[in-house]
Amino acid sequence: MADQTPLDRFKQALTGASRALANEPEVEVAWSADAPAQAGKNFRVPLPGRTLPREQATEARGFADSFALKLRHHNEALHTKGAPSEPIARACYDAIEQVRYEAIGTTRYAGIRDNLGSAVEMRTNADPIVRADEANEVPLPTALSLMLREALTGEAIPERAQGAVEMVREDILAKIGTDMDDLAGVLDDQTAFQDLTLDMLRHLDLTLPDTPDATDAEDGDEDDGESPEQDEDTDEEDEGGAEPQASDMRSDVTDGEAEGDADQEVEGEQEMSDGDPSDEEGEGMQPVRPNRPWTEIPEGFDYKPYTDTFDEVVEAPELCDNEELDRLRQYLDSQLAGLQGVVTRLANRLQRRLMAQQNRSWDFDQEEGMLDAARLTRVVVSPGHALSYKIERDTEFKDTVVTLLIDNSGSMRGRPISIAAISADILARTLERCGVKTEILGFTTRAWKGGQSREAWLADGRPANPGRLNDLRHILYKQADEPWRRARRNLGLMMREGLLKENIDGEALLWAHDRLLRRPEDRRILMVISDGAPVDDSTLSVNQAGYLESHLRKVIDWIEKQSPVQLAAIGIGHDVTRYYRRSVTIMDVEQLGGTIIEQLADLFEVE
Repeated sequence: MADQTPLDRFKQALTGASRALANEPEVEVAWSADAPAQAGKNFRVPLPGRTLPREQATEARGFADSFALKLRHHNEALHTKGAPSEPIARACYDAIEQVRYEAIGTTRYAGIRDNLGSAVEMRTNADPIVRADEANEVPLPTALSLMLREALTGEAIPERAQGAVEMVREDILAKIGTDMDDLAGVLDDQTAFQDLTLDMLRHLDLTLPDTPDATDAEDGDEDDGESPEQDEDTDEEDEGGAEPQASDMRSDVTDGEAEGDADQEVEGEQEMSDGDPSDEEGEGMQPVRPNRPWTEIPEGFDYKPYTDTFDEVVEAPELCDNEELDRLRQYLDSQLAGLQGVVTRLANRLQRRLMAQQNRSWDFDQEEGMLDAARLTRVVVSPGHALSYKIERDTEFKDTVVTLLIDNSGSMRGRPISIAAISADILARTLERCGVKTEILGFTTRAWKGGQSREAWLADGRPANPGRLNDLRHILYKQADEPWRRARRNLGLMMREGLLKENIDGEALLWAHDRLLRRPEDRRILMVISDGAPVDDSTLSVNQAGYLESHLRKVIDWIEKQSPVQLAAIGIGHDVTRYYRRSVTIMDVEQLGGTIIEQLADLFEVE
């Protein structure tokens, strides 16, 4: 106990309080640098700073209290059985149920009121509602849940969302009448609360009225059999308020790419304006990974950025203050502890293979040189024998530099980006011991859905086929000549939720490749770690289909056929073998560390 840090003691207290509140002795609480989440009795709450700042500690308590209340007062099977099928209605339905069980805690336990308030504040600040300028930009699930929370508990709407809620309040109240007052009277009865919620959603014209066929289908065995899958798909998004709606909209945008037709372009514009993803959203806001069928590069294909004025190449410390960077690195170290044994064994194997290639070799049975100790018996028995010497022969080992280019897109969020960062950390240390220089780069965009590049395009009158329409962000985590000890903290930045946005792979590949070409080493290796095809909704909605994919394929083909750089790729969960000649695809991120080791070892053996 004497060796425990304040963070350890706080975690123990938080776990005990969560078990008591949930009335469940098997609850476990763990820290997370990703979006807070609950999986059964396992809670992942925001990691506070080492000195336990009050506001960060209160946020951690708030999410733990919310998860505990859900465990105690929420019946997931009942909730799923009555869930509407319409996406926006389902998002509202989930958000309203979260308000119900959190309201029970707020009104029943005065000690957790402030905690839950901090959690709501944190969720709201990461929601698109805080950037809504017009009523049609306000996410209805978030606005409805905040209004209901205000009605049930008397808690004020968070300041940053007040303006947006006021833009839609009058319209919502005109449709629902006294529905919120009715909900307040059945807070402890989930079945009655659920029925009244569905009535309110019908009043808001989000669901269709009940029909006999719909009722029969709801009671049928077939639907009951499907509800566990529906529950599994939505469980991770219970905490996200507006996320299911936004996720649905992102799918519509990606699947409905415009091909130059004016009507489709306008439709795409409308879809994109409905949900503006936040910088720090949860799992529901991840970009869609289409991995569409193979397409031929059209004749005369010419890739171009609409403008590169707003692109940036930035070092990791410039995107995050030192205190947060230390906290994120601490979280990465906690993840590294669980994988240290497996990944270190693999790294040692790579080191042995590399060192074996660098080892000196000998020519034996020479007439002069160093005395061969293995031939001492021959010297004693036959002193006149001349072939008792050896000469050292150096084995040529090409001076080498390795670049790891890591996809920092939103779909890498969670376990994939953690494993990628951990593997990069281990590899940088291992290769440095072997005398191989390593550069670690990341690529994403500065904004969702276009940023300043898109604004410039709109201001110019939306010219047709504008090309790449987003602001690139290329990140330097570790430069090749930089010692690992100086750059180790930078890798924690990948754990930052708001960093991961869209991915434009082709230009990132060219950037990393150009940096390698300027290096003096004889052997240059570029390894890409990604999880699928390039995705940028802003670009894909106003250019020909497959625009980013076609460019990526042209870049890869040129590097593999004409460049001195050796190129390899590892796909996480999605097939990248159709893009890269030397590549592997893994379905389990736990394989990533070992796969990188094997790929690099093979590349080092290629002459």
